[in-house]
Amino acid sequence: MRRRELLQQAAAALGGGWALAGCEGRGPDGIPGGFAGTAVERGHLLRTLREVPAPAVVRRTGVLIAGGGIAGLAAARALRLRGQGDFALLELEDAAGGNSRGGSVGGIACPLGAHYLPVPGDDVPAVQDLLEELGLRRRVAGRWEVDERHLCHSPQERLFFRGEWQEGLLPLQDVGESTLAAYRGFARRVAALQRAARFAIPVQRSAFAPVQLALDAITFDTWLQQEQLADPHLRWYLDYCCRDDYGAGLARVSAWAGIHYFASRHGFHAPGEAEAERDPVLTWPEGNGFLARALAAPLGDRLRTGRTVLRIEDGRHGVTVDAWDHAAQQVERWEAAQCIVALPLHVAVRVVAQPPDLLRTAAAATPHAPWLVANLHLDAPLHDRPGPAPAWDNVVYQEAAAADAAGFGRGLGYVDARHQTLDPTPGPTVLTCYLALGDLAGGRAALLDRPWQAWRDAVLAELAAPHPDIAERATRIKITRYGHAMAVPVPGTLQRIGLQPARNAGHTLSKKEHDGPAHGRLRFAHSDWSGYSVFEEAFSRGHAAGSA
Repeated sequence: MRRRELLQQAAAALGGGWALAGCEGRGPDGIPGGFAGTAVERGHLLRTLREVPAPAVVRRTGVLIAGGGIAGLAAARALRLRGQGDFALLELEDAAGGNSRGGSVGGIACPLGAHYLPVPGDDVPAVQDLLEELGLRRRVAGRWEVDERHLCHSPQERLFFRGEWQEGLLPLQDVGESTLAAYRGFARRVAALQRAARFAIPVQRSAFAPVQLALDAITFDTWLQQEQLADPHLRWYLDYCCRDDYGAGLARVSAWAGIHYFASRHGFHAPGEAEAERDPVLTWPEGNGFLARALAAPLGDRLRTGRTVLRIEDGRHGVTVDAWDHAAQQVERWEAAQCIVALPLHVAVRVVAQPPDLLRTAAAATPHAPWLVANLHLDAPLHDRPGPAPAWDNVVYQEAAAADAAGFGRGLGYVDARHQTLDPTPGPTVLTCYLALGDLAGGRAALLDRPWQAWRDAVLAELAAPHPDIAERATRIKITRYGHAMAVPVPGTLQRIGLQPARNAGHTLSKKEHDGPAHGRLRFAHSDWSGYSVFEEAFSRGHAAGSA
């Protein structure tokens, strides 16, 4: 199939396209760009390297942290806070932060991945402490307050549905009484489950309620069928929420994960019912890159970027870690008393010598979803369809079958980098567009093999329905690929978490402690151990490993 034909097919499947919208002028082919933000070949070095070369240099440290995502950065912070300054952190990319890094296009800051943090509650004291340290949270007249400058400004969300925009992401425009009844039915079930069991972030290593384990045993799709919740608009919304947080839809994630999305935070409220205020979120133009940069700043030369960890061995007298230094083009060896393995499970199980059973089991049971983030620079505001004004989060309703037939997965909409600005003057901006590919057959291979132009065209096709001038306004696009972006909480995830052996077995944890898996001199810290990827899970696990 020719590229132009593929673009037209994608545009038709997604409800419109730049060509079908009658857009004249530059067109997609005139928009330059490329892949950026991740060095795919560095991670794939583990595939091609048959044996680890002899080290060219040997270094020593007290604690070696392998992996500089949020978990690794949180572990480094915890070590600093308890006075342990003798550590080093090895990171694959040229900047720490993992999926929470930020970048820029055309001089405008934008996320390369995660773009917000819900204001944390008392279940995540470590994250609360971080916000206090950064001056984002303080006590005023006996009450905790968050700096409003960093809270997402209104309007927060809107949905392009049936040819126009509507407030919020739950489809409402002319949906009919049967759909509204389905919304109310789901709300009642979520509320009942919240009363029956405790849903919390982070996921605690403790005995889960029988109802939670029952939900963990089946898919969300199966549970919805059992509950006779078949309304297509409700299912679209729930599928969107799962893809947004877990990288895969309701046919893959467990029913526990689907319920946890709502029950652990704000619940689910049907239109017209007494509605609690939605949880406020913190956000920045560069997304969670703001937090990643703040965590990395105090590390100085203890942060070693551009390193691919090749081997971690827990030996008789300590831990030995071999890593490839991409700048020096040589292997460096680190000898440490302890190692915090803050790597994704599929990487950790490859690099840890004689991996323990707990790691093998967790890695085998944890699939990952590929993910694409496209940052699109615009020279001026877009033409908009009728409805509410542009929001921070803007989502396009897509029929699943048609979107999947186009072969590019279903987009999750876009966030606007200028939404938080206090300058009312219209001007250039960057739209950060997200595609979760966990449900796309061969999604990871497609992400690796397809040229960046194909992904550019798919993004433009999705956004052309609400914005027919998208191809004329776009000046450049940068596409970031994550082949293993996040763990997918499939059935069985809770059972696996409950079986994790921990270093602190038999020890009563204080409010600020959060137990984590360990083996010998190795402590494991990554959101993968929680079965899904959000900032609070990664940070809490890293903090626990650094505090142990």
